[in-house]
Amino acid sequence: MIIAIASDLSGFTLKESVVAHLKEKGIEVLDYGIPSADQPAAYFEQAPKVCKAIQEGKAEKGILICGTGQGMAIVANKHKGIYACVVDDMFSAERAKIINDANVITMGGWITAPFLANEIVDSWLAMSFTQKMEFKKDFLTNALNQVKKIENENFR
Repeated sequence: MIIAIASDLSGFTLKESVVAHLKEKGIEVLDYGIPSADQPAAYFEQAPKVCKAIQEGKAEKGILICGTGQGMAIVANKHKGIYACVVDDMFSAERAKIINDANVITMGGWITAPFLANEIVDSWLAMSFTQKMEFKKDFLTNALNQVKKIENENFR
């Protein structure tokens, strides 16, 4: 598995922690920066880098970190085929994958402690679409297909 990751200045410290955690687990990471706190870049510059890596097949999933995770999620969801969810805990991370088949999660460097971020990432990576909700598989699959239909109508 290859995961693309990026942050702005507000998410830099948390990004560094998550990158180290993923590498410890043997996961290949494409780190799109920022490379240091001395080289800031805005969330709207950083999020597209991860989204394009996924669109181009260079990465399977992405993680974006800014102050709250919200700005990154907004920008990420402007890219076709990207399904980004803000996650602040393990439950929301699991559900992002189980219910929404999220291929990108976003977190807040002002909100999430590094040890919690690592658990959030692990929870998200451990899940698959409809896992633990097999009784709703048909509904969830149809819902995702309807989202993709909306996406195709709006991303021409």
